Amino acid sequence: MTAQTDTPGTVTAVYKVSGMSCGHCEGSVSGEISEIAAVSSVKAVASTGEVTVVSTEPLDEEAVRAAVDEAGFELVGKA
Repeated sequence: MTAQTDTPGTVTAVYKVSGMSCGHCEGSVSGEISEIAAVSSVKAVASTGEVTVVSTEPLDEEAVRAAVDEAGFELVGKA
């Protein structure tokens, strides 16, 4: 599990998501995670299955899991 503080007031976490295969998948996952309070940016990469989330505070993993589920994919866990 990795979570690191980049700059004061931000936390970066990398999650593994299974099932992403294209840019549309990346957009769906990014869009759902972006709706979580405190999230400032999301970058999903289908080829690696990694989703990098920058937020103002550590996120509840269940909230991230619910967002990924809503997008139609499965959160494997933190990378």
